[in-house]
Amino acid sequence: MPTFDSEQLARKCVEIIDAKNATDIVAMDLRKVSSFTDFFVVATGTSEPHLKALADDLDVRLKKENETRPLAVDGFPLSQWIVVDYGSVVVHLFHASKREIYQLEELWNDAPRLKI
Repeated sequence: MPTFDSEQLARKCVEIIDAKNATDIVAMDLRKVSSFTDFFVVATGTSEPHLKALADDLDVRLKKENETRPLAVDGFPLSQWIVVDYGSVVVHLFHASKREIYQLEELWNDAPRLKI
């Protein structure tokens, strides 16, 4: 099985959630502005079941395709924010209303965006 570097993993996460119809996907390169992770992937789900499906598909496909499992998963669909932590890549899955409140892209606006 191939092992992804952090950028490849971020791109794979984008590919997986895009295939599950996540919207407004942004991948931020934090390597020069953060010491705790290399990339944030932020996306919007349309409903609580959609958020769960996005998180579940990340887990299933990355385990199958790259033997990669999250270090932690926090939040749950009812909270409308799920964080899937792969160490070098942290995926934030929001319902639109929660994403607007937390505005992670604004907090990390000095981080370059990956072209996806």
